[in-house]
Amino acid sequence: MNVLFLCTGNSARSILAEALLNRLGEGRFRAYSAGSMPKGEVNPGALPLVRALGFRDDEFRSKPWDEFAVDGAPRLDLVITVCDNAAGEVCPVWPGQPITAHWGIPDPAAVEGSDVEIAVAFREAARLLRNRIELLLALPASKLDRLALQQEVRNIQTSADDS
Repeated sequence: MNVLFLCTGNSARSILAEALLNRLGEGRFRAYSAGSMPKGEVNPGALPLVRALGFRDDEFRSKPWDEFAVDGAPRLDLVITVCDNAAGEVCPVWPGQPITAHWGIPDPAAVEGSDVEIAVAFREAARLLRNRIELLLALPASKLDRLALQQEVRNIQTSADDS
C-alpha cells in the first residue's frame, strides 16, 4: 500500500510519518510525504528522529504535493493529512481516488523555547504518529472493503487519542 502524508510545510510531521511508516511497515507499506507549501528543507528537529530510525538525512526532502498528482507518480492508496491547515486546503485530484483521512498532530516546528523543549515537542509528535501508524499496521486491510477501510483509517485518530 502506498501512503502519502501531507502537511503544509512538509518539513516535520509528514517527514516523521513517512520515516516511521517506512520503518514499521517493513515492506507492507511504502510511505511518501509532501506539502501544499513546502518549506524546501527538512526541519533540523526532525533529523535526529529520522536518524534513530536508521535513515540518512538525504533520504528525505521537502517537496510539493503536486509531484504525486502527475502521470508517472506512485499510485496512492491512502492520503493522510497530519496538520489541520493541510486538511482544510483543496488538494489536487489524486489519480486512482485514494482513501483519505486526517490525523491532526500538533506542530513541533511551531514550538518556541529551549533546544530541550523543542526536542521534546518533536519526540511527542513522533510518539503520536507512531501510535496512529501502529493502529494502521494492525488493520486487516486485505479483509476490508474500501468503505470499511476508509472508516477504520479515519477512526485511527480518535482510537489513538483514546489510548
